[in-house]
Amino acid sequence: MKKYFFTFIISLCAFTITAAQQKDASVSEVFTKYLNLKNALVADNGDRAAKAADEFIKSTSMVSYRTLSEGNLDLLRQDATTIAESRSIEKQRIAFQKLSENMVRLSPKFKLSEDTVYVQYCPMAKAQWLSTEKAVKNPYYGSSMLTCGSVTSEVK
Repeated sequence: MKKYFFTFIISLCAFTITAAQQKDASVSEVFTKYLNLKNALVADNGDRAAKAADEFIKSTSMVSYRTLSEGNLDLLRQDATTIAESRSIEKQRIAFQKLSENMVRLSPKFKLSEDTVYVQYCPMAKAQWLSTEKAVKNPYYGSSMLTCGSVTSEVK
């Protein structure tokens, strides 16, 4: 009887670990789409940012409400929708500030990437963002102030 009980417990633990990894996979996909959006803003490409925001919104539909609350997902979608619907890169960057604030708040709670995730900050914009690169590439000013900012923390 003990043998069956231990086998059951081990199986249950393995299932729980696998389920947790799957949850992280959906949030990790949202993070990948976030990086695509950030990179489009770094490149000063509003059209690409709008398309990346659409992809970001689609990826949020893959996240279970058990993993991330409906309220959090709605906030992320709202900011991404502003970016997707705007053709003004300045407005896209303002919405990206709000989106990034929410992503930074979520970052310690989930395994977003196999790589280290860097929280970076631009003193000119008074805003932060996430990156998988330690080198600063500023999405708020793009080519005009590409390296303005610093790494403020790391999420591993």
